[in-house]
Amino acid sequence: MSFRPPRSFSDRPNSAFSPLSPLEYELASERADALGRQGRKVEAALAKLAVSTKSDNRTADREGLLNDAAEAVWALFIQREICGLRNNWDLVTRYGIPGEVLARVGAIRR
Repeated sequence: MSFRPPRSFSDRPNSAFSPLSPLEYELASERADALGRQGRKVEAALAKLAVSTKSDNRTADREGLLNDAAEAVWALFIQREICGLRNNWDLVTRYGIPGEVLARVGAIRR
């Protein structure tokens, strides 16, 4: 994955190059890649939940899908916090995360 840091990181006002070290550059690239992977996991879990909601209402299967979706959303929230992004409301609206999934975020299964 290609990553280009914002120009605001530059300590020279007119420089086209960033002073990020190769290590900082690689870490930022990995954080962005991890966010993307986790976002795709959330999309897949929510898609499975949506298909199951429309097709059938078996309680045990639906509970499992709700728990899987909540776990994926929780992991995305944590990954965003690690990256310094604290407000998750935009994710809720972008992915259309249902309230029943949000109610389970952070809950531990036994």
